[in-house]
Amino acid sequence: MTPPPPALLHVVRAGALTTVQDAGRPGWAHLGVGRAGALDAPAARLANRLAGNGPDAAVLETTLTGCAVRATRPVVAVVGGAVCRVTVDGRPAAWGLPVRVPAGAVLEAGPALSGLRGYLAFGGGLEPRPVLGSRSADLLSGLGPAPLRDGDTLPLGAPAHRDGPPSPDTVPWPAAPAELVLPVHLGPRHTWFTEAALRTLLTAGYQVSEHSNRIGLRTEGPSLERARTGELPSEGMVLGAVQVPPDGRPVVFLNDHPTTGGYPVVAVVPQAALAAAAQAVPGTPLRFVRA
Repeated sequence: MTPPPPALLHVVRAGALTTVQDAGRPGWAHLGVGRAGALDAPAARLANRLAGNGPDAAVLETTLTGCAVRATRPVVAVVGGAVCRVTVDGRPAAWGLPVRVPAGAVLEAGPALSGLRGYLAFGGGLEPRPVLGSRSADLLSGLGPAPLRDGDTLPLGAPAHRDGPPSPDTVPWPAAPAELVLPVHLGPRHTWFTEAALRTLLTAGYQVSEHSNRIGLRTEGPSLERARTGELPSEGMVLGAVQVPPDGRPVVFLNDHPTTGGYPVVAVVPQAALAAAAQAVPGTPLRFVRA
């Protein structure tokens, strides 16, 4: 008997930047490989739970403009993260809850109404070829599947629940931050900055820059004055490192950050606080506070 063809997800509209993400590939920094993975990890895990998947199943991460896809088999899908209008073949569907999508129907997540990054989970998860144990796209290194384009296809895994996941209770989705408050610990190179600069970091108002991306959240606001001149040899960088380039404006390293860098790290944001940064749209007020 000929086995049935694999179930596929066809990309009808890729949107501005849509990538495949899972829990990422931590543990490879010694080889120069970053972790990647969903920027808003709690949102990705919640979408997977509602779709009946394990927490680390691969999902789609959209950026601002959403996307549209069509599956070759019936599928239970969940659209969460950034709030948006959801439709199935043009008919309104629920945001943030499981939706049954017939084979061949177009599921569309529209432009974000609140927040920045959306997460689309599908029963069975997405199954592109893993690289170093993860299916995540890393925009800096190029590892994992490339950002999606119109017409791309992705394999779908087999759902754990034949009849769809159990009906969920009402679940809370965190709102996008009206003001982004990031707790920080002083970093290994905070002595490279003046006392006035450290006070500025912890008291001044910043804004999220439109030049932010999956590599780093860039800021607009006062520059931090150095107490020391010169440059450092490249040294290891961690997720949440607050690096200060020559213009003096802090950059918070996110999941696709380089594993080494030569600009001084003035502070570090704990990983648990970074999910809100994934949903902060350009122009969002930003403050750094002592953790």
